[in-house]
This record gives sequence, C-alpha cells and structure tokens, in this order.
Amino acid sequence: MEALVATSTTDTQVDARRRRLLPLLGPAFVAAVAYVDPGNVAANLTAGARYGYLLLWVLVAANLMAVLVQYQSAKLGLVTGATMPELLGRRLRRKPRLAYWAQAELVAAATDLAEVIGGAIALNLLFGLPLPLGGLIVGVISMLMLLVADRHGQRRFESVIVALLAVITVGFVAGLFVNPPDGGEMARGLVPHFAGADSVLLATSMLGATVMPHAIYVHSALARDRHGKGEARLPTLLRATRWDVVAALGVAGCVNIAMLLLAASSLQGVPGTDTIEGAHAAVTDALGPAIGMVFAIGLLASGLASTSVGSYAGATIMAGLLHRRIPVLTRRAVTLVPALVLLAAGVDPTWALVISQVVLSFGIPFALVPLLRLTSDRTLMGESANGPVIRWVLTGIVVAVVALNLGLILLTLTGG
Repeated sequence: MEALVATSTTDTQVDARRRRLLPLLGPAFVAAVAYVDPGNVAANLTAGARYGYLLLWVLVAANLMAVLVQYQSAKLGLVTGATMPELLGRRLRRKPRLAYWAQAELVAAATDLAEVIGGAIALNLLFGLPLPLGGLIVGVISMLMLLVADRHGQRRFESVIVALLAVITVGFVAGLFVNPPDGGEMARGLVPHFAGADSVLLATSMLGATVMPHAIYVHSALARDRHGKGEARLPTLLRATRWDVVAALGVAGCVNIAMLLLAASSLQGVPGTDTIEGAHAAVTDALGPAIGMVFAIGLLASGLASTSVGSYAGATIMAGLLHRRIPVLTRRAVTLVPALVLLAAGVDPTWALVISQVVLSFGIPFALVPLLRLTSDRTLMGESANGPVIRWVLTGIVVAVVALNLGLILLTLTGG
C-alpha cells in the first residue's frame, strides 16, 4: 500500500511539473519555422525524387545538430538577458560591428527573398495568380501577422505561427497516408552512404541549409522576450526550453523527413521534379488533385510563417548591432521590395531560391562561431557555460557545417 501511495505521489508531482512547464513552451516553435521554409521544400523534394531514400540519414543528422544549436541560442538569451546581436554589439568596435551587421542583414534579406518567392509560387499553384501579385499578397499577410505580435504580444504571435506550422505539417505529411513509404528502404536510408558526386552535392546543400543564421539570432530574442531574465527561475526555464526545442525541432524534422519520403515513394524517377512547380504537378498526377492542393497549402503556410519570422529576426539584428529600432512593419515593407522587383522582372523563381541559399550560406560561420564562443564563456554564462563535451560536440558541428557550406558555395560557383 505504501508503495502505491509513493507511486501515486510521484506521478502527481510529475504531472504538476509538466503543467508548470507547458505554459513556458512556444519560442522554439517560432524559430523552428526556419527549418521548413520553401528552400527546405525544394531541397528535400529533389533529394527524394532523384535518390529515393538514400539521403534520409542526412535529415536525421541535420535535425540532431539543429536541436543542440537552437538550444544554445535560447540558453544564451535566458542566462544573459540579452540577445546574441546585443552581446556582439557590446563587444565589437564600431567598424567591425557595422561590417557584422551588414552581412547579417544581407543574410536575413536573402532568407526573406526565398520565403516570399515560395509563398508566391504557392499562390500561383493554388489560384493561378501572377508571381508578383502573389508576392505582394504574401508580404501584406505577413505584415498583418507581425501586427498581431506588435499589438497583442509574443504569445499571440506564437499561437499564429504554431497554427501555420500545423498546416505545414498536414500539407507535407498527408501524401504519405495515400502512398506509404517502404519501411525496409527507410531503414537502409538511415545508413550513411552516397551514390556519386551529385548525391554528395545534394547532401551538402541539405546539411548546409540546416542551421539558419537568422534562426540563431532570433531564438535568443524570442526566449529572452518571452521569459526575461530571472536567476531564481533559471533552472525551470532552461528545463522548459529543452523540452520546447526538442518538441519544436522534432516537428520540423518530421516535416522535412515527410517531404523526402513523399518524393521517394511517389516522385522517384519522375522528370521535372527539380522545381517546386514540377514537384507539385507530379504529386497531383501521382496522388490526386486533393493531395496536390494540400501540398500547395502547406507551401503557402511555409512561406507566410517563415517570412514573418525572418522580419522579426531582421529587427532583432538591427536593434542589437546598431542600437536602433525600426518598426517591424516598416521593415517588412522595405524588405519586400527586392522580392517583388525580381518577380516582376521575370526572374526564374527556382534560380532565385538557389542563389538566396548560396548567399545565406556565407552567413552561417558568422552566427555559429560567436554562438560557440559566447555560450562557452564562463564569465558570461556562469554555471550555465558549456562543459567540455558540449564544447567539443559544438565545435564538431561548427567545423562540419562551415566546411559543407564552403564546399557548396565552391561547387555552385564553379558549376561542379
């Protein structure tokens, strides 16, 4: 009887602890949207259509990296009470600070470009809208979403983003129920291997695009702005953040894997699937117009959610490094212009997506290396500083991702 009472008491304590942690979840789900943007859609569908289940292991490894990196960013914001751009802004002299801000803003703009274009493609697939008009609509809707954050606070904004993330999940998972993937092939896809130089290049682009610089910058702000800095609550906040990151990146990882599995089970060997439009047409032919529509809706939700988060990240970067704040709606209007100009000029949207990912790759070392140094600095982080094991693991991730991105840039520029 005493054992039963003890067990019941323990279960009650666990339930109570979970209830305390649940309201603290949310910031990581906003950051996780960066991992399911239109650029990821294009890369994952291409991998599955060309090589089937071969590169499944790449997505699994990439997601594990992302979990550790995003937790470090959130931890930095919670422990220091400052965003990563603010901490760098305090440590850099004026000229290096301005140079750092320029590259960070360029990366944020490139990311925003891809997301607006992806949303425009989705509206074209759903309603036949011209791409420039679709891009304008995506920009206007994202401004309304940012207005929610500005007027009603971060929690309401998180709720909107989580709802869009749910739509994204349904959009890219639904097809698997119509044509389930092969379990044996999935198991073989978890064993690291390649099939020639082209598969190595594709794996490099998938891994290289995993760690998004703007997601690192913004997660430190999201965690800080939601919870503030409270040393008494810090252990609870860090515990909640670990659950938050694991849950959010788990969802994003499953969505990315679902994209690859959908392409592997339904699109493998089908010509024309190297563009989002071609992949949508192939999905519609293979699985029916209903699944094709759900796919396009998922793509639209991806563009809307990720472009809003990108604008939030850009504002965080400017406030931290330039010590200036521009209304996020004004920023959204300004950064929308380059995407609309490219779409109006008739630039191939898939080519624009590729170029934006190359530009984004340049910014990854500038985000990862400072993150490693800041979170390992005991004078800054105190007892929450990274221990030797985490430092070595993070160093390995930094070296791997930076090397892969440099390789991707080199191969892209040389046509290899």
